[in-house]
Amino acid sequence: MRLVQFLDGAGNRCVGRVAGDGGRLERIDGTDRVYHLALEAARSGLHLEAVVAARASGRFEDYDEIIAGKRLLPPLDHPDPAHWLVTGTGLSHLGSASARDAMHAKLQQADEQLTDSMKMFKWGMEGGKPAAGAVGTPPEWFYKGDGRWVVAPEQELELPAFAKDGGEEVEVCGLYVIADDGSPLRVGFALANEYSDHVTERENYLYLAHSKLRQSSYGPEVLVGELPRSVQGTARLLRGGETIWSSDWLSGEDNMCHSVANLEHHHFKYRQFRSPGDVHVHYFGAATGSFTKGVETKYGDVFEISAEGFGRPLRNTLGPAVESLHHVAVRTL
Repeated sequence: MRLVQFLDGAGNRCVGRVAGDGGRLERIDGTDRVYHLALEAARSGLHLEAVVAARASGRFEDYDEIIAGKRLLPPLDHPDPAHWLVTGTGLSHLGSASARDAMHAKLQQADEQLTDSMKMFKWGMEGGKPAAGAVGTPPEWFYKGDGRWVVAPEQELELPAFAKDGGEEVEVCGLYVIADDGSPLRVGFALANEYSDHVTERENYLYLAHSKLRQSSYGPEVLVGELPRSVQGTARLLRGGETIWSSDWLSGEDNMCHSVANLEHHHFKYRQFRSPGDVHVHYFGAATGSFTKGVETKYGDVFEISAEGFGRPLRNTLGPAVESLHHVAVRTL
């Protein structure tokens, strides 16, 4: 089952279930958020799919019209953006076969010869997929912001005036709601563009935290259920309607050095991330990106990410800064 959040023609929030042909969305009655459906499922002890089925209206919306009208919303959000946390994990994917071979060759070096990044990748390879119920190696972790930093599908990702780059990060994210008793509930998975400043990051890896403090986007659909063992997709960068870069990409545990359960444990082990009612969006790590091929993005470029089983592609345009570059002065009270 795949769910979408959108605005109808009158501007009202709606939840839709993707119909079998993929061209229509069946409206779900009695709610305007997947968030509320998830909490209802937890409180009733039912599966989310059963809760949605019980509210299915039999009324349909044209999916293409919603996309063309830029009426999509993120597929999971929170009424209060401050309770909608966005985080992520890096160094979690094996990469292509050739890159993997090169990586393994480097990993044969003594630990003192490895960079910190290579050491962390090696630790993930050795201990990132523990037995069920066991705790494995912690991954790299970063903070991206809260719900105010999330951009809906088909909308513009801002390139801040202070940024040195704005490039896509092609990946999958997990979407979660915290239950009344503080236990994390996985709603499902979505296509994601974690969107980062790669030039700043490469100046010094200690700038990683700065490079990640950017907007991001995910959706347009949430895939309810388990993540496929292997996710296979295509990423494109379009300029003036023409593809200037494209790449196949892989995700899912068959293509990762950490299990999803291990990544989830090392995020939710922090008690502060288990506050009842909060929403969490957690990016699982980039599989590819145009920056790795030396592409410099420009205003108006369109990022497009698709994958089998996830429905419609995630698209966003690169837009200009909302405010000019200036010194931010702090005033003494």
